[in-house]
Amino acid sequence: MEYLPNILFTIALIVGIGFFARNVRKLSRNIKLGKNVDVSNDRPQRWKNMAKIALGQTKMVVRPIAGLMHIIVYVGFVIINLEVLEIILDGILGTHRVFAPLGALYDFLIGSFEVLAFMVIIAVVIFWVRRNIIKLKRFIKPEMEGWPKKDGNMILYIELVLMFLFLTMNATDFQLQQMDVAHYTKAGAFPISQFIAPLFENMSASNLILVERTAWWLHILGILAFLNYLYYSKHLHILLAFPNTYYGKLKPQGQFNNVEAVTNEVKLMMDPSADPFAAPVEDAPDPEKFGASDVMDLNWVQLLNAYTCTECGRCTSECPANQTGKKLSPRKIMMDTRDRLEDVGKNIDANKGTFVPDGKQLLGDYISHEELWACTTCNACVEACPVSIDPLSIIMEMRRFLVMEQSAAPTELNNMMSNIENNGAPWPYNQMDRLNWVNE
Repeated sequence: MEYLPNILFTIALIVGIGFFARNVRKLSRNIKLGKNVDVSNDRPQRWKNMAKIALGQTKMVVRPIAGLMHIIVYVGFVIINLEVLEIILDGILGTHRVFAPLGALYDFLIGSFEVLAFMVIIAVVIFWVRRNIIKLKRFIKPEMEGWPKKDGNMILYIELVLMFLFLTMNATDFQLQQMDVAHYTKAGAFPISQFIAPLFENMSASNLILVERTAWWLHILGILAFLNYLYYSKHLHILLAFPNTYYGKLKPQGQFNNVEAVTNEVKLMMDPSADPFAAPVEDAPDPEKFGASDVMDLNWVQLLNAYTCTECGRCTSECPANQTGKKLSPRKIMMDTRDRLEDVGKNIDANKGTFVPDGKQLLGDYISHEELWACTTCNACVEACPVSIDPLSIIMEMRRFLVMEQSAAPTELNNMMSNIENNGAPWPYNQMDRLNWVNE
Protein backbone atom coordinates (compact mmCIF):
# COMPACT_ATOMS: atom_id res chain seq x y z
CA MET A 1 0.00 0.00 0.00
CA GLU A 2 2.98 2.29 0.53
CA TYR A 3 3.55 2.60 -3.23
CA LEU A 4 -0.14 2.80 -4.20
CA PRO A 5 -0.15 6.62 -4.68
CA ASN A 6 2.93 6.34 -6.92
CA ILE A 7 1.30 3.59 -8.99
CA LEU A 8 -1.97 5.52 -9.33
CA PHE A 9 -0.07 8.67 -10.31
CA THR A 10 1.96 6.82 -12.95
CA ILE A 11 -1.22 5.29 -14.39
CA ALA A 12 -2.92 8.71 -14.53
CA LEU A 13 0.18 10.19 -16.20
CA ILE A 14 0.34 7.43 -18.82
CA VAL A 15 -3.40 7.66 -19.57
CA GLY A 16 -3.31 11.47 -19.82
CA ILE A 17 -0.28 11.56 -22.09
CA GLY A 18 -1.66 8.62 -24.11
CA PHE A 19 -4.92 10.41 -24.88
CA PHE A 20 -2.97 13.56 -25.73
CA ALA A 21 -0.75 11.60 -28.16
CA ARG A 22 -3.86 10.10 -29.78
CA ASN A 23 -5.32 13.58 -30.30
CA VAL A 24 -2.02 14.82 -31.73
CA ARG A 25 -2.03 11.97 -34.26
CA LYS A 26 -5.62 12.80 -35.24
CA LEU A 27 -4.73 16.48 -35.55
CA SER A 28 -1.72 15.67 -37.74
CA ARG A 29 -3.80 13.38 -39.96
CA ASN A 30 -6.48 16.03 -40.48
CA ILE A 31 -3.95 18.71 -41.39
CA LYS A 32 -2.26 16.35 -43.85
CA LEU A 33 -5.58 16.01 -45.72
CA GLY A 34 -4.62 19.31 -47.32
CA LYS A 35 -2.64 19.57 -50.53
CA ASN A 36 1.11 19.70 -50.38
CA VAL A 37 2.79 23.12 -50.57
CA ASP A 38 6.47 24.00 -50.58
CA VAL A 39 7.32 26.16 -47.55
CA SER A 40 11.00 25.23 -47.29
CA ASN A 41 12.30 28.59 -48.55
CA ASP A 42 14.11 31.24 -46.47
CA ARG A 43 14.38 29.23 -43.26
CA PRO A 44 16.36 31.92 -41.37
CA GLN A 45 13.47 34.36 -41.88
CA ARG A 46 10.95 31.73 -40.80
CA TRP A 47 12.86 31.03 -37.58
CA LYS A 48 13.06 34.77 -36.98
CA ASN A 49 9.30 35.16 -37.48
CA MET A 50 8.57 32.32 -35.07
CA ALA A 51 10.86 33.78 -32.41
CA LYS A 52 9.48 37.29 -32.84
CA ILE A 53 5.76 36.58 -33.27
CA ALA A 54 5.06 33.34 -31.37
CA LEU A 55 7.71 33.56 -28.64
CA GLY A 56 8.14 37.33 -28.46
CA GLN A 57 4.40 38.14 -28.76
CA THR A 58 5.23 41.24 -30.85
CA LYS A 59 1.86 41.34 -32.64
CA MET A 60 -0.07 40.95 -29.38
CA VAL A 61 1.16 44.24 -27.92
CA VAL A 62 -0.24 46.23 -30.85
CA ARG A 63 -3.21 46.47 -28.51
CA PRO A 64 -1.27 47.25 -25.29
CA ILE A 65 -3.78 46.35 -22.56
CA ALA A 66 -4.87 43.01 -23.95
CA GLY A 67 -1.31 42.33 -25.14
CA LEU A 68 0.24 42.91 -21.72
CA MET A 69 -2.32 40.72 -19.97
CA HIS A 70 -1.84 37.98 -22.54
CA ILE A 71 1.93 38.09 -21.99
CA ILE A 72 1.38 37.71 -18.24
CA VAL A 73 -0.87 34.67 -18.76
CA TYR A 74 1.47 33.27 -21.42
CA VAL A 75 4.65 33.67 -19.34
CA GLY A 76 2.85 32.45 -16.24
CA PHE A 77 1.57 29.39 -18.06
CA VAL A 78 5.01 28.49 -19.43
CA ILE A 79 7.08 29.18 -16.31
CA ILE A 80 4.64 27.89 -13.70
CA ASN A 81 4.40 24.64 -15.61
CA LEU A 82 8.14 24.13 -15.06
CA GLU A 83 6.93 23.30 -11.58
CA VAL A 84 4.95 20.46 -13.14
CA LEU A 85 8.25 18.66 -13.76
CA GLU A 86 8.85 18.55 -10.02
CA ILE A 87 5.29 17.35 -9.39
CA ILE A 88 5.73 14.54 -11.94
CA LEU A 89 9.01 13.41 -10.38
CA ASP A 90 7.52 13.60 -6.87
CA GLY A 91 4.49 11.62 -8.02
CA ILE A 92 6.56 8.86 -9.61
CA LEU A 93 9.31 8.66 -6.98
CA GLY A 94 7.19 9.29 -3.88
CA THR A 95 9.35 12.27 -2.88
CA HIS A 96 8.27 15.76 -1.81
CA ARG A 97 9.83 18.85 -3.38
CA VAL A 98 12.59 16.85 -5.03
CA PHE A 99 14.33 20.02 -6.23
CA ALA A 100 14.57 21.51 -2.71
CA PRO A 101 18.37 20.85 -2.57
CA LEU A 102 18.75 23.69 -5.10
CA GLY A 103 18.51 25.96 -2.05
CA ALA A 104 18.31 29.70 -2.76
CA LEU A 105 17.60 29.08 -6.46
CA TYR A 106 14.64 26.88 -5.52
CA ASP A 107 13.34 29.56 -3.14
CA PHE A 108 13.58 32.13 -5.93
CA LEU A 109 11.79 29.88 -8.42
CA ILE A 110 8.89 29.04 -6.11
CA GLY A 111 8.54 32.70 -5.14
CA SER A 112 8.52 33.72 -8.82
CA PHE A 113 5.91 31.06 -9.59
CA GLU A 114 3.66 32.44 -6.87
CA VAL A 115 3.91 36.05 -8.02
CA LEU A 116 3.16 34.96 -11.59
CA ALA A 117 0.23 32.84 -10.41
CA PHE A 118 -1.23 35.88 -8.64
CA MET A 119 -0.74 38.05 -11.75
CA VAL A 120 -2.38 35.36 -13.90
CA ILE A 121 -5.41 35.38 -11.59
CA ILE A 122 -5.74 39.16 -11.98
CA ALA A 123 -5.36 38.97 -15.78
CA VAL A 124 -7.88 36.14 -16.06
CA VAL A 125 -10.45 38.08 -14.03
CA ILE A 126 -9.97 41.12 -16.30
CA PHE A 127 -10.33 38.91 -19.39
CA TRP A 128 -13.57 37.49 -17.97
CA VAL A 129 -14.93 40.97 -17.27
CA ARG A 130 -14.09 42.11 -20.82
CA ARG A 131 -15.94 39.11 -22.26
CA ASN A 132 -18.97 38.91 -20.00
CA ILE A 133 -19.62 42.32 -18.43
CA ILE A 134 -18.11 44.95 -20.73
CA LYS A 135 -18.88 42.64 -23.68
CA LEU A 136 -16.37 43.98 -26.17
CA LYS A 137 -17.91 44.06 -29.63
CA ARG A 138 -15.56 41.48 -31.13
CA PHE A 139 -16.61 38.92 -28.51
CA ILE A 140 -20.35 39.16 -29.19
CA LYS A 141 -20.39 38.56 -32.94
CA PRO A 142 -22.84 35.89 -34.22
CA GLU A 143 -20.11 33.25 -34.70
CA MET A 144 -19.23 33.53 -31.00
CA GLU A 145 -22.58 32.24 -29.76
CA GLY A 146 -22.86 28.78 -28.24
CA TRP A 147 -19.75 26.66 -27.86
CA PRO A 148 -17.16 29.36 -28.75
CA LYS A 149 -18.44 31.57 -25.92
CA LYS A 150 -18.56 28.65 -23.47
CA ASP A 151 -15.09 27.54 -24.52
CA GLY A 152 -13.63 31.02 -23.99
CA ASN A 153 -15.07 31.18 -20.47
CA MET A 154 -14.18 27.56 -19.72
CA ILE A 155 -10.51 28.26 -20.38
CA LEU A 156 -10.59 31.21 -17.98
CA TYR A 157 -12.26 29.11 -15.27
CA ILE A 158 -9.73 26.31 -15.69
CA GLU A 159 -6.77 28.70 -15.45
CA LEU A 160 -8.30 30.34 -12.38
CA VAL A 161 -8.87 27.01 -10.62
CA LEU A 162 -5.36 25.74 -11.44
CA MET A 163 -3.76 28.89 -10.02
CA PHE A 164 -5.85 28.73 -6.83
CA LEU A 165 -4.99 25.06 -6.39
CA PHE A 166 -1.30 25.88 -6.79
CA LEU A 167 -1.48 28.61 -4.14
CA THR A 168 -3.59 26.44 -1.80
CA MET A 169 -1.09 23.60 -2.16
CA ASN A 170 1.75 25.96 -1.23
CA ALA A 171 -0.16 27.64 1.62
CA THR A 172 -0.88 24.33 3.37
CA ASP A 173 2.65 23.13 2.62
CA PHE A 174 3.99 26.31 4.26
CA GLN A 175 1.87 25.62 7.35
CA LEU A 176 3.09 22.03 7.53
CA GLN A 177 6.68 23.21 7.23
CA GLN A 178 6.17 25.60 10.17
CA MET A 179 4.80 22.68 12.21
CA ASP A 180 7.91 20.58 11.37
CA VAL A 181 5.73 17.75 10.05
CA ALA A 182 7.81 14.84 8.76
CA HIS A 183 8.30 14.65 4.99
CA TYR A 184 7.61 18.41 4.61
CA THR A 185 11.13 19.77 4.27
CA LYS A 186 11.50 23.51 4.77
CA ALA A 187 12.05 24.76 1.24
CA GLY A 188 10.69 27.42 -1.07
CA ALA A 189 9.61 31.04 -0.69
CA PHE A 190 5.90 31.81 -0.45
CA PRO A 191 5.33 35.57 -0.99
CA ILE A 192 1.65 35.09 -1.92
CA SER A 193 0.48 31.88 -0.27
CA GLN A 194 1.84 32.88 3.15
CA PHE A 195 -1.01 35.38 3.25
CA ILE A 196 -3.45 32.54 2.58
CA ALA A 197 -1.82 30.23 5.13
CA PRO A 198 -3.58 31.82 8.19
CA LEU A 199 -6.84 30.38 6.84
CA PHE A 200 -5.47 26.94 7.73
CA GLU A 201 -3.60 27.71 10.97
CA ASN A 202 -6.21 26.14 13.27
CA MET A 203 -6.28 22.84 11.37
CA SER A 204 -4.58 19.69 12.61
CA ALA A 205 -1.58 18.28 10.78
CA SER A 206 -3.62 15.39 9.40
CA ASN A 207 -6.26 17.73 7.97
CA LEU A 208 -3.59 20.02 6.54
CA ILE A 209 -1.98 17.04 4.81
CA LEU A 210 -5.39 16.06 3.44
CA VAL A 211 -5.95 19.56 2.00
CA GLU A 212 -2.38 19.77 0.65
CA ARG A 213 -2.56 16.34 -0.99
CA THR A 214 -6.02 17.05 -2.42
CA ALA A 215 -4.83 20.34 -3.95
CA TRP A 216 -1.69 18.59 -5.24
CA TRP A 217 -3.67 15.79 -6.93
CA LEU A 218 -6.32 18.12 -8.36
CA HIS A 219 -3.62 20.44 -9.68
CA ILE A 220 -1.74 17.77 -11.64
CA LEU A 221 -4.90 15.95 -12.78
CA GLY A 222 -6.32 19.32 -13.85
CA ILE A 223 -3.21 19.98 -15.93
CA LEU A 224 -3.49 16.56 -17.61
CA ALA A 225 -7.20 17.18 -18.27
CA PHE A 226 -6.42 20.63 -19.69
CA LEU A 227 -3.77 19.10 -21.94
CA ASN A 228 -6.39 16.83 -23.48
CA TYR A 229 -9.01 19.58 -23.60
CA LEU A 230 -6.73 21.62 -25.88
CA TYR A 231 -7.68 19.58 -28.96
CA TYR A 232 -11.34 20.61 -28.59
CA SER A 233 -10.58 24.23 -27.71
CA LYS A 234 -9.41 27.45 -29.32
CA HIS A 235 -6.44 27.18 -26.96
CA LEU A 236 -4.87 24.69 -29.34
CA HIS A 237 -2.87 27.73 -30.44
CA ILE A 238 -0.70 27.20 -27.34
CA LEU A 239 0.92 24.37 -29.30
CA LEU A 240 0.31 25.41 -32.92
CA ALA A 241 1.28 29.10 -32.81
CA PHE A 242 4.94 28.14 -33.18
CA PRO A 243 4.69 26.02 -36.35
CA ASN A 244 2.02 28.35 -37.74
CA THR A 245 4.24 31.43 -37.48
CA TYR A 246 7.16 29.43 -38.88
CA TYR A 247 5.17 28.42 -41.98
CA GLY A 248 3.48 31.82 -42.27
CA LYS A 249 3.37 33.73 -45.54
CA LEU A 250 6.65 35.42 -46.50
CA LYS A 251 5.48 37.05 -49.71
CA PRO A 252 4.34 40.70 -49.69
CA GLN A 253 0.78 40.94 -48.41
CA GLY A 254 -0.63 42.08 -51.75
CA GLN A 255 0.96 39.26 -53.74
CA PHE A 256 -1.48 36.48 -54.51
CA ASN A 257 -0.78 32.86 -55.33
CA ASN A 258 -1.51 32.61 -59.04
CA VAL A 259 -2.20 29.48 -61.09
CA GLU A 260 0.58 29.30 -63.66
CA ALA A 261 -1.62 27.97 -66.48
CA VAL A 262 -4.08 30.81 -65.97
CA THR A 263 -1.32 33.40 -65.72
CA ASN A 264 0.05 32.31 -69.10
CA GLU A 265 -3.39 32.58 -70.69
CA VAL A 266 -3.93 36.06 -69.28
CA LYS A 267 -0.52 37.20 -70.53
CA LEU A 268 -1.45 36.00 -74.00
CA MET A 269 -4.82 37.73 -73.79
CA MET A 270 -3.32 41.04 -72.66
CA ASP A 271 -0.65 41.12 -75.39
CA PRO A 272 -2.21 42.70 -78.54
CA SER A 273 0.71 41.59 -80.71
CA ALA A 274 0.53 37.91 -79.69
CA ASP A 275 -0.74 35.21 -82.01
CA PRO A 276 -4.03 34.06 -80.43
CA PHE A 277 -3.53 30.57 -81.86
CA ALA A 278 0.00 30.13 -80.47
CA ALA A 279 0.59 28.37 -77.17
CA PRO A 280 2.35 30.32 -74.41
CA VAL A 281 6.12 29.94 -74.37
CA GLU A 282 6.08 28.60 -70.84
CA ASP A 283 3.14 26.24 -71.11
CA ALA A 284 1.79 24.73 -67.89
CA PRO A 285 -0.74 21.93 -67.41
CA ASP A 286 -4.14 22.83 -66.06
CA PRO A 287 -4.70 21.83 -62.42
CA GLU A 288 -7.16 19.03 -61.66
CA LYS A 289 -9.41 21.60 -60.01
CA PHE A 290 -9.34 25.37 -59.99
CA GLY A 291 -9.64 26.79 -56.49
CA ALA A 292 -11.25 25.09 -53.51
CA SER A 293 -14.77 24.00 -52.64
CA ASP A 294 -13.88 21.79 -49.65
CA VAL A 295 -11.12 21.49 -47.09
CA MET A 296 -9.27 18.77 -49.04
CA ASP A 297 -8.77 21.32 -51.85
CA LEU A 298 -6.89 23.68 -49.52
CA ASN A 299 -3.21 23.20 -48.72
CA TRP A 300 -2.02 21.87 -45.37
CA VAL A 301 -0.73 25.27 -44.20
CA GLN A 302 -4.23 26.71 -44.60
CA LEU A 303 -5.63 23.81 -42.55
CA LEU A 304 -2.94 24.43 -39.92
CA ASN A 305 -4.13 28.06 -39.91
CA ALA A 306 -7.67 26.91 -39.16
CA TYR A 307 -6.61 24.84 -36.15
CA THR A 308 -4.38 27.66 -34.87
CA CYS A 309 -7.14 30.29 -34.82
CA THR A 310 -7.53 31.73 -31.30
CA GLU A 311 -10.95 33.25 -32.07
CA CYS A 312 -9.64 36.54 -30.66
CA GLY A 313 -11.54 38.47 -33.34
CA ARG A 314 -8.81 40.98 -34.13
CA CYS A 315 -9.15 40.09 -37.81
CA THR A 316 -12.91 40.68 -37.81
CA SER A 317 -12.63 43.94 -35.86
CA GLU A 318 -10.19 45.26 -38.48
CA CYS A 319 -12.19 44.03 -41.48
CA PRO A 320 -13.73 47.00 -43.38
CA ALA A 321 -16.45 44.77 -44.85
CA ASN A 322 -17.52 43.64 -41.37
CA GLN A 323 -17.34 47.19 -40.02
CA THR A 324 -19.82 48.33 -42.66
CA GLY A 325 -22.32 45.61 -41.81
CA LYS A 326 -21.41 43.03 -44.44
CA LYS A 327 -21.83 39.36 -43.56
CA LEU A 328 -18.10 38.60 -43.83
CA SER A 329 -16.14 37.77 -40.67
CA PRO A 330 -12.58 36.50 -41.29
CA ARG A 331 -12.70 34.78 -37.88
CA LYS A 332 -15.80 32.86 -38.97
CA ILE A 333 -14.02 31.78 -42.17
CA MET A 334 -11.32 30.14 -40.05
CA MET A 335 -13.81 28.66 -37.56
CA ASP A 336 -15.95 27.23 -40.37
CA THR A 337 -12.88 25.72 -42.03
CA ARG A 338 -11.87 24.07 -38.77
CA ASP A 339 -15.44 22.81 -38.15
CA ARG A 340 -15.62 21.29 -41.62
CA LEU A 341 -12.20 19.70 -41.19
CA GLU A 342 -13.32 18.21 -37.88
CA ASP A 343 -16.45 16.80 -39.53
CA VAL A 344 -14.32 15.26 -42.27
CA GLY A 345 -12.03 13.75 -39.62
CA LYS A 346 -14.99 12.23 -37.77
CA ASN A 347 -16.26 10.83 -41.07
CA ILE A 348 -12.88 9.16 -41.64
CA ASP A 349 -12.87 7.76 -38.10
CA ALA A 350 -16.38 6.36 -38.54
CA ASN A 351 -15.50 4.72 -41.86
CA LYS A 352 -12.25 2.98 -40.89
CA GLY A 353 -9.84 5.49 -42.33
CA THR A 354 -11.70 6.37 -45.54
CA PHE A 355 -13.71 9.51 -46.25
CA VAL A 356 -17.20 8.72 -47.47
CA PRO A 357 -18.89 11.62 -49.31
CA ASP A 358 -21.47 13.18 -46.99
CA GLY A 359 -23.16 15.52 -49.44
CA LYS A 360 -21.59 18.57 -47.83
CA GLN A 361 -18.68 20.84 -48.59
CA LEU A 362 -17.04 23.90 -47.09
CA LEU A 363 -18.38 26.19 -49.80
CA GLY A 364 -22.12 26.63 -49.47
CA ASP A 365 -22.76 24.45 -46.41
CA TYR A 366 -20.39 26.30 -44.09
CA ILE A 367 -19.30 29.46 -45.92
CA SER A 368 -21.75 31.35 -48.10
CA HIS A 369 -21.12 33.08 -51.44
CA GLU A 370 -22.19 36.36 -49.87
CA GLU A 371 -19.38 36.17 -47.32
CA LEU A 372 -16.76 35.49 -49.97
CA TRP A 373 -17.73 38.34 -52.29
CA ALA A 374 -17.95 40.83 -49.42
CA CYS A 375 -14.16 40.63 -49.03
CA THR A 376 -12.21 43.62 -50.38
CA THR A 377 -8.89 41.66 -50.35
CA CYS A 378 -7.31 44.49 -48.33
CA ASN A 379 -5.27 42.08 -46.14
CA ALA A 380 -6.30 43.88 -42.93
CA CYS A 381 -7.24 40.52 -41.36
CA VAL A 382 -3.86 39.01 -42.23
CA GLU A 383 -2.01 42.00 -40.82
CA ALA A 384 -4.07 41.97 -37.61
CA CYS A 385 -3.67 38.28 -36.75
CA PRO A 386 -1.26 37.80 -33.83
CA VAL A 387 -0.23 34.30 -35.00
CA SER A 388 0.18 34.76 -38.79
CA ILE A 389 -3.13 33.25 -39.94
CA ASP A 390 -4.18 34.06 -43.52
CA PRO A 391 -8.01 33.99 -43.93
CA LEU A 392 -7.73 35.81 -47.26
CA SER A 393 -5.94 32.89 -48.94
CA ILE A 394 -8.91 30.61 -48.20
CA ILE A 395 -11.38 33.23 -49.42
CA MET A 396 -9.44 33.65 -52.67
CA GLU A 397 -9.26 29.89 -53.31
CA MET A 398 -13.03 29.56 -52.96
CA ARG A 399 -13.58 32.60 -55.15
CA ARG A 400 -11.33 31.00 -57.74
CA PHE A 401 -13.50 27.88 -57.66
CA LEU A 402 -16.68 29.91 -58.10
CA VAL A 403 -15.29 31.85 -61.06
CA MET A 404 -13.35 29.16 -62.90
CA GLU A 405 -15.32 26.02 -62.11
CA GLN A 406 -18.88 27.31 -61.79
CA SER A 407 -18.83 30.66 -63.62
CA ALA A 408 -20.61 32.02 -60.56
CA ALA A 409 -18.99 35.44 -60.29
CA PRO A 410 -21.06 38.57 -59.56
CA THR A 411 -22.35 40.45 -62.59
CA GLU A 412 -19.91 43.33 -62.09
CA LEU A 413 -16.95 40.96 -62.13
CA ASN A 414 -18.23 39.10 -65.19
CA ASN A 415 -18.57 42.41 -67.02
CA MET A 416 -15.02 43.35 -66.11
CA MET A 417 -13.61 40.00 -67.28
CA SER A 418 -15.57 40.23 -70.53
CA ASN A 419 -14.08 43.68 -71.13
CA ILE A 420 -10.58 42.35 -70.49
CA GLU A 421 -11.19 39.50 -72.92
CA ASN A 422 -12.68 41.73 -75.64
CA ASN A 423 -10.95 45.05 -75.09
CA GLY A 424 -7.73 44.17 -73.25
CA ALA A 425 -8.78 46.37 -70.31
CA PRO A 426 -11.45 46.41 -67.56
CA TRP A 427 -13.32 49.29 -69.24
CA PRO A 428 -15.99 48.93 -71.97
CA TYR A 429 -14.01 50.85 -74.61
CA ASN A 430 -12.44 49.61 -77.80
CA GLN A 431 -8.63 49.61 -77.77
CA MET A 432 -8.59 52.09 -80.67
CA ASP A 433 -10.62 54.56 -78.60
CA ARG A 434 -8.51 54.56 -75.44
CA LEU A 435 -6.75 57.84 -76.10
CA ASN A 436 -9.83 59.77 -77.22
CA TRP A 437 -9.94 61.55 -73.88
CA VAL A 438 -6.72 63.36 -74.86
CA ASN A 439 -8.51 65.12 -77.71
CA GLU A 440 -11.10 66.42 -75.27
